[in-house]
Amino acid sequence: MTRLEPPTFADIVDAAERLRGVVHRTPVLTSRTANDVAGAELYFKCENYQRMGAFKFRGAYNAIAQLDEAQRQAGVAAYSSGNHAQAIALAGRLLGVKAAIVMPDDAPSSKIAATRGYGAEVILYDRRSQDREALTRALAAERGMAVIPPFDHPHVIAGQGTAAKELIEEFGRLDYLLVCLGGGGLLAGCALAAAALNPRCKLIGVEPAAGNDGQRSLAKGEIVEIAVPETIADGAQTTHLGAYTFPIIQRYVEEIVTVTDAQLVDTMKFFAQRMKIVVEPTGCLAAAAVLHGAVVVRVRVGVLVSGGNVDLDVFAKLVQ
Repeated sequence: MTRLEPPTFADIVDAAERLRGVVHRTPVLTSRTANDVAGAELYFKCENYQRMGAFKFRGAYNAIAQLDEAQRQAGVAAYSSGNHAQAIALAGRLLGVKAAIVMPDDAPSSKIAATRGYGAEVILYDRRSQDREALTRALAAERGMAVIPPFDHPHVIAGQGTAAKELIEEFGRLDYLLVCLGGGGLLAGCALAAAALNPRCKLIGVEPAAGNDGQRSLAKGEIVEIAVPETIADGAQTTHLGAYTFPIIQRYVEEIVTVTDAQLVDTMKFFAQRMKIVVEPTGCLAAAAVLHGAVVVRVRVGVLVSGGNVDLDVFAKLVQ
């Protein structure tokens, strides 16, 4: 398969046009209490209000929409712990493209059910003993499908970058932008958007303490691969950054910090009690870093809330 060119801000602009009228322009919420805790003005870009409940819909739709007619007829294959799966399934349904998704058997049941509900075929695997990328490549080769990975794809990255584009265009200059980090699709896309629209903004990536491969990669200057991390942030249980995402992160991201699962739970409680919104553990990564002092910020700070797809029984157990 021909390697695509790395994404640019121009690709994000094109993606925004492609997504116009399809994605939700998600709200930006504020909280005086959060501002007092952080000592800064925080602007929470709430992608938990996005279609299918997470930012992933932006990249999935942007990628599928650019397939040629033959590729659309053959369908798409993807692998995901949940949100990319739902995004591909929904985007595929809207665009008339069939989808087959390889998902871990321990993914939240709500995410598996939603993926099937959107019409995709779900193939389950054991994330600790099987290689999801190899399984997906084999599936795609057998069926002639195009593979759309969850983060390491230029069209996916460009789609995710539209979230930061919206935030900066709506609220103007930001001094910091904090973004959750798994494989790096959202962080890379947001970094490209911020570099073009708000070049003095400092980009901070946030990942779970148990899975700090991004932090280690940035420090070492090369991609570091780890075992599947044990964390409640299921959307960040990735083992390495991507060949597309890492160079962008390396160029534009100031720092990568980590937060603990306990801090994620506290942040879930904060969102529910103070801001009346439901946010999944992964979606709390950036906010947790600000609210628990993992990074010191000042003045105007954007915070990406990446998604809200969490099983209600799990949510209740965590926040009780």
